[in-house]
Amino acid sequence: MSGSQGFFPPKTATGRSSLIPTPPWHYSGDLLTIEYRTNPARIRELIPAPLELAADDPGAVALIWADWQSCGDSRSELLDPVRAQYKECFAVVRCGYRGRTYSRCVYIWVDKDFAMARGIHQGYPKKLGSIHLTRPHPFGPAPRIEAGAAFGATLAAADRRIAQAVVTLREPSETNGFVNAHPMAHHRQLPSIDGKGLALDELIATGAAAFEGGKAWSGDAELSLFDAPTEELASLTVEEPIGAYYRQVGVTWNGGKLLDRAL
Repeated sequence: MSGSQGFFPPKTATGRSSLIPTPPWHYSGDLLTIEYRTNPARIRELIPAPLELAADDPGAVALIWADWQSCGDSRSELLDPVRAQYKECFAVVRCGYRGRTYSRCVYIWVDKDFAMARGIHQGYPKKLGSIHLTRPHPFGPAPRIEAGAAFGATLAAADRRIAQAVVTLREPSETNGFVNAHPMAHHRQLPSIDGKGLALDELIATGAAAFEGGKAWSGDAELSLFDAPTEELASLTVEEPIGAYYRQVGVTWNGGKLLDRAL
C-alpha cells in the first residue's frame, strides 16, 4: 500500500487512524499483585516447547490487577484520557529457557482495543474483560496507601466473574514479589491464511526499557477463582498463598529481542 502510514492497522495516508502509535510506549499505573503456589503440572500445560518449568519454585503464580494510563512519545493520549486509560488483569508464571529464568504471561484480560493491539505485537494472549480495582486517594473513604488499607479487585469475562480478591496492606516491602520480576518470554504467532501451520512463529524476550516505582507494600490476600465456559484461569488453583503487594510504577516498553524462530 504505497503511501500508507501508521504502526498498526488501520493504515492511511496520514497514519492518524492507526490503533496504536510507534513504540516506545509509556505507562503509569497501580499494581495489585497476589502470589501463590499451584500444581506445577497445571503450569507445565501452559508452557510450550522449547520453554521449560522454572527450576526453582515451579508452581509459583502471580495474579496481577493493573490500573494504567499509557501513551506514546507525544504524550497526547494523556490529554485525551479515553485513549490512555485502561485496566487489565493477568496471570504470570515463570519458565526456563537455555539456563535462564523468564516470566511468562499465560492469561490476560484488558478492557480497551488499543491494549489488545499492543498485546498482539508483544505476544501477550490478551482477551477482552471487565476489570475493576479499588483506587487509593488521600481524602474521603477511599483507602490510603498505609497499614490496614484494604483493596478489592474483580475480573469478569463474557459476563461471568472469574476472579475476585481483597488485599489488606500490612507493611512496606523491599519487593513487589518475584514471579513477575524477570524478562518476559512470549510467543508471537499467527496462523497461516490457508490453515496449514503458522505464518509467524517467534519466541521473543521483552522487558522494561525504563522503570521507576514508589514504595512497595506487602499484605494479606483473599483470592477466589471461578470456572467459566470459555475461561481456564481456575485451573491454576490456589494451593498455598505466598504474599500480596501494592505498588505504583512507571514503565517504558521499547521492543525486545528474538530468542528463537520456528519459521
